[in-house]
Amino acid sequence: MNLFELTKKLVNIPSVTGLEDEIADFLCSYLKSRNFDLKEQVIDQRRRNILATAGSAPRVILCTHMDTVPPHFSASEDEHYIYGRGACDAKGIMAAMIWSAQEMKVEGLTDVGLLIVVGEETDSIGAKMANSLKIGSDFIIFGEPTENQLGIAHKGIITFKITAKGKAAHSAFPQSGESAIEKLLDVLQRIRALDFGKDPVMGRSVLNIGTIEGGAAPNVVANSASAEMTIRSVLPSKQILNKVKTVLKKKVEIKVLTQSEVQKLFTVPDLDQVVLPYGTDIPHLKSFGKPLLLGPGSFLVAHTEYEKIEKRQLLEAVKIYKNLVRKLLK
Repeated sequence: MNLFELTKKLVNIPSVTGLEDEIADFLCSYLKSRNFDLKEQVIDQRRRNILATAGSAPRVILCTHMDTVPPHFSASEDEHYIYGRGACDAKGIMAAMIWSAQEMKVEGLTDVGLLIVVGEETDSIGAKMANSLKIGSDFIIFGEPTENQLGIAHKGIITFKITAKGKAAHSAFPQSGESAIEKLLDVLQRIRALDFGKDPVMGRSVLNIGTIEGGAAPNVVANSASAEMTIRSVLPSKQILNKVKTVLKKKVEIKVLTQSEVQKLFTVPDLDQVVLPYGTDIPHLKSFGKPLLLGPGSFLVAHTEYEKIEKRQLLEAVKIYKNLVRKLLK
């Protein structure tokens, strides 16, 4: 199996968040066959993190996530690209990290380990639990699509749910009820009008209203409605949430689902550098040492029906990871 075949194999295994058991089984089998020592950290019945080491306590950890957003679609390829769900976020990255780790192992470099976690696309539960492993490493290189540039910073992320309560009534007599949907729409419009700040390096905070649901039927005044949204933030989470709370109305509640702060990352010279607009698991992996962020692929195609990764970048990533690890170990 070569690097491209490994990437396609990983892409072809469905691993939407919450259903990572099959890909974990494959990873354990593959890594054991390459004589890595494995530690499996159970998250729940169908989910586990995987830590693979080459026999000694690792000083550098290569880390990425095994879960993807829905829906799953299988791998295909042409001369230049591999396509499919997870191709760039983050199974191509995972393949490049595994390939570089096994090459380093053959070359006698045993101070590097692999950590592959679940749940990055939702609540980062895998990273939060992995942080308790206390490996004692000095550095962690987290893999997300950066087009093989070294991230110098990335935005924070806040995901929250707004729920409005109303009173059901016959739609012919709306005055006898209270529409939760109308109340929610008013609040959403106020949230959209808020200024969530700007940073001279990272740009503006970005709001996305991802889901809206509510009501029972078109001829019934809705007694409940909710929306989930994400802010890619450049301000402290507390400041952002305080702004949101100022526009909430009576019988409208907020529940924070996930939050993490802006991350300033460790860098080394002689690599192209970039500021990333998305969030990662890095804020939840503090026990693994100084964080770096780098991976093949473009975030512009991540989470889309056109997800792909360039074969040239996969091959480059293996070399970059190996050189980066050696620099950090010096």
